[in-house]
Amino acid sequence: MTSQSQGIQQLLQAEKRAKDKLEEAKKRKGKRLKQAKEEAIAEIDHYRLQREKEFRSKQTNVMGSQGSVSAKIEGQTTETIRRLTSSYHKNMESMMRKLLSTICDINPEVHQNFKHAI
Repeated sequence: MTSQSQGIQQLLQAEKRAKDKLEEAKKRKGKRLKQAKEEAIAEIDHYRLQREKEFRSKQTNVMGSQGSVSAKIEGQTTETIRRLTSSYHKNMESMMRKLLSTICDINPEVHQNFKHAI
C-alpha cells in the first residue's frame, strides 16, 4: 500500500510539475506575443513615417512645379490682357465710326416685294 501511495504521490507531483510547466509555457507565449505585437507596431510606425516623408518630398516637388506653372500662366494672362487692351484702343475709333454711320446714315427705299395698292 505504501508503494501505491508513493506511486500516487509521484503521479500527483508529476501532474503538478506538468501544470507548472504548462503555465510557464503559457506565460512565455504571452510574452512572445506581446513582444511580437510591440515590434510589429514599431515597424509599422517606422514604415508609416518613411512613406509620409516620401509623400511630403513628392508633394513639395509637385507643388514647386505648380508654383512655376502658376507664374507662367499668370504671365501669359497678363500678356493676353495687354494685347487685347492695345487692340481695343487701336480699333475703337474706326469701329465707332462704322457703328455710327450704320445707325445714322439711313437710305430709305421701298422693298422690292412691296406692292402698292392702287
